[in-house]
Amino acid sequence: MEPVSSPAPDSIHERAIADLRYIRSAVENAGSFTAVSGVGGVALGAVGLVAAMIAATETSTPSRWLTVWLIAAVVACAIGAAAMARKARRAGASLVSAPARRFALAFFPAIGAAAMLTAALVGHGLFDVLPGLWLLLYGVAVSAGGALSVRVVPFMGVGLLVIGALALFVPFQTANLLLGIGFGVVQIAGGVVIMRRYGG
Repeated sequence: MEPVSSPAPDSIHERAIADLRYIRSAVENAGSFTAVSGVGGVALGAVGLVAAMIAATETSTPSRWLTVWLIAAVVACAIGAAAMARKARRAGASLVSAPARRFALAFFPAIGAAAMLTAALVGHGLFDVLPGLWLLLYGVAVSAGGALSVRVVPFMGVGLLVIGALALFVPFQTANLLLGIGFGVVQIAGGVVIMRRYGG
């Protein structure tokens, strides 16, 4: 009866390392929300740029300026939700999975706070505070949600926070331009990175 040969030590070591890499990758994927859409990000950025250009002609009439941005927000939300659902469907992922729920719990409180503060500030006629407020709270939402998503998202959040801080201390027209940079350029840049590195 021939003796059973045992695997070489090097082979066992390599297999163990490969298994550890696989386990680490599985744990990371299970804990992160990867349905953030790069295509959606580029589309959101395009909406932001268009809104900034239209709103720039309405800064002398704050109520019209606000209407432009609120319409843009509704359009952007619809595009973002559709793009995220499409990417999740293509990846066979669920938007009600544990990572998706954690992402939502991190992302939406700041968005809700922005909506409530917008209503309060508009009631007091403080339109000039809105650009900085929106950028800061969207930056908080993106940073918080991004901690549970792909690596580029938190960097987008930091960029939005910096631009939002600047928007608090500049004239209203300049603050509108910064909205275009934050909601437009930053979104497009992040979307392009996600498209190239994270499967659309």
